[in-house]
Amino acid sequence: MFKRYELHNHTTQSDAGITCRALIDHMIADGVDCFAITDHNTISGHPIIKRILEEERLPIACAYGMEYTTYYGHIVCPVLEQYVPWDSINRKKPELLFEAAKRAGAVTGVAHPFSYGDPFARGCRFEMEITDFSNVDYIEIVNNPEPLHEVNEPGILWWESLVLSGVKVAACAGMDLHGLDSFAMKFATYCEGDPGGDPVEELKAAVAAQRTWVSKGMLVAAEKKGDCVRFTLVDAKKPGFVPADTYTLTLKTKDGTRAYDITAGEVDVPLPELGEAVVPKLYGGETVIENLCCVAPVIRAGD
Repeated sequence: MFKRYELHNHTTQSDAGITCRALIDHMIADGVDCFAITDHNTISGHPIIKRILEEERLPIACAYGMEYTTYYGHIVCPVLEQYVPWDSINRKKPELLFEAAKRAGAVTGVAHPFSYGDPFARGCRFEMEITDFSNVDYIEIVNNPEPLHEVNEPGILWWESLVLSGVKVAACAGMDLHGLDSFAMKFATYCEGDPGGDPVEELKAAVAAQRTWVSKGMLVAAEKKGDCVRFTLVDAKKPGFVPADTYTLTLKTKDGTRAYDITAGEVDVPLPELGEAVVPKLYGGETVIENLCCVAPVIRAGD
């Protein structure tokens, strides 16, 4: 089964207008399986949410994290259960902070890498110079409040260029909630899991294996069938998702992009057409960024 994650959220413990209680209720009302609390530079909301969830035995899981908010960009850690100081942040060597967070058991991500930054939102644009991605778990390829063309499309393209060059890094999405915004037709992160499984542990495993989906509500699953890979549409039943009349699957490799009509629900693609690595994406109709429905996990030769 697939589980839905909302990995980037703030409360009144930092700069948002919603309390920890309101955040929990908002997530439950929309059927979220697991959400993260990622307040700016503080974990003060952790005990508040833990107490509410434990005392009321609510049907949702929480990943306790934080967003490092610096003048050179934001590092979002949906799993970071102990505060890791960042006073030694180095714009030329951000690996030091990623490594420190990972030693503490964190899941680490680059938040909204192409945000506008100065002079509109100082520090939001990621200007740190990463040369070693070994401790970077994911890139937030879609930050839902940000402009599609100016911010999110460059984020998707950056991630694609990295993974097609061999870098092992997952893709995730974030609402970056600061209020009770609607989730309808917004991108969420999905991971595979078991009905009785621990969603936080399943998130850790999925991100480590680069097995995450970024989707508005329709997913693309892939399974090897003989000398082909069968791609299948899976409806995630996300509230507010509006199905398209037709669907197009694109497979992007270093050599170019192929498109396939998958409106019928599945399509078989010969293995030679996949190459060494391929990024599957799903569009509702024409293959323009406005119609993007899903970015699926990278398929690599030998997987």
